[in-house]
Amino acid sequence: MATLFDAMPPDRSRRLHEIAHTVSLPRATRVFEEGRRADRFWIIRSGQVALDQRVPGRRPAIVETLGRDELLGWSWAFPPYLWHLGAETVGPVEAEEFDATVVRALCESDPVIGRAMYRYVAETVADRLHGTRTRLLDLYGPQGRPLEP
Repeated sequence: MATLFDAMPPDRSRRLHEIAHTVSLPRATRVFEEGRRADRFWIIRSGQVALDQRVPGRRPAIVETLGRDELLGWSWAFPPYLWHLGAETVGPVEAEEFDATVVRALCESDPVIGRAMYRYVAETVADRLHGTRTRLLDLYGPQGRPLEP
């Protein structure tokens, strides 16, 4: 899958870069919590972030690990703007951080950026959903039935 910045024309990509700022997150940093307000997102430049989901009576279950050039956080793009998962750094992480309110306003004022941004987010969500379904089939799917002749 193309990166966020590859998803739009170079002049628009520059505009988006201008509103980002670089952050360094140490190992074991809780980036966001499931159910809390989603007010920003990140493009990971180095390191890894584990996405997790709360499980009553247990530690959060890791559902996916993200790395270089991947989008961390998409809940900012859709009301009610609450995180669907939690996230924690696996090791040190460098990332570009974006203020969701500023990006949503930019998407509204510039249809080219808006279309590219929401398409990129939708493709990311679809790709992750496909990966989740594949993992679920590996865990719980039928172990293979012979095809009927």
